[in-house]
Amino acid sequence: MASNVDTAGTGINYRKFMWLFLGVALFVVTYYSPMWPDAIDPTGKHFALSKEGKGAIAVFLLAGTWWVFEVVPIGITSLAIGVLQALFLIRPAKVAFKDFMDPSVMFIFGSIVIGLVFTKTGLTRRLAYKMLAIVGEKTSMIYLGCFIVTSALTHIMAHTAVAATIYPLLVAIYALYGEGDKPTKFGKGLFMGMAYVAGAGSIVTLLGAARGAVAIGFFKDIMHKDVGFFELTYYMFPVGWLMTFLLWGFFMIVCKPEKRPSPD
Repeated sequence: MASNVDTAGTGINYRKFMWLFLGVALFVVTYYSPMWPDAIDPTGKHFALSKEGKGAIAVFLLAGTWWVFEVVPIGITSLAIGVLQALFLIRPAKVAFKDFMDPSVMFIFGSIVIGLVFTKTGLTRRLAYKMLAIVGEKTSMIYLGCFIVTSALTHIMAHTAVAATIYPLLVAIYALYGEGDKPTKFGKGLFMGMAYVAGAGSIVTLLGAARGAVAIGFFKDIMHKDVGFFELTYYMFPVGWLMTFLLWGFFMIVCKPEKRPSPD
């Protein structure tokens, strides 16, 4: 009890310091540990782990610990990855920091900025309200309308930005359901469905999520072939929208609304 008071009085989060030093300890132990045994494939071929490779694992453990437990802001952890690579000679500084200006990274940055513009100007809010005016008060159609708007918005902005934009609107919609603070299946389906649908819709275009741009970058490095913006959309559009409607059906079964029409 006394330790809690001291923590609150000094404003020091000792648990966060614990995770901070755990990440550092994992890095030090891994980096300075004796060389690990070779990996051996089924044919008996040996693959030695270089000192640089062991250092990369150490950086991964530190960054992973700091990210998972939110020790420091995500941006600082990301920069620390490049700094540690340069300091411990895992990769040359020129190569390590060049990745921060990779076309995939800049594309992701640009898509997030576009999403922020849509949010700040209120365009996404207008689209959502228009959707509610179209679908009416039937809860099944509110499900579908919210999922369609969420999925469509992930085609032009990052799915995390879409979730942040749609969330307050879903709160307003749920308030109209008339159950106050009481948990309902409709509420669970509305918010969990939004999260899943945002992921489903984000695979359709490169603007929807970082993983698409990064995957194309890897594909180009390995196969030496570019995948265009519309080429990706051509193949992923039916997949993304099929997943959207399947999720609607899933949540209509698993989280079937208690009331068919939403009260006014």
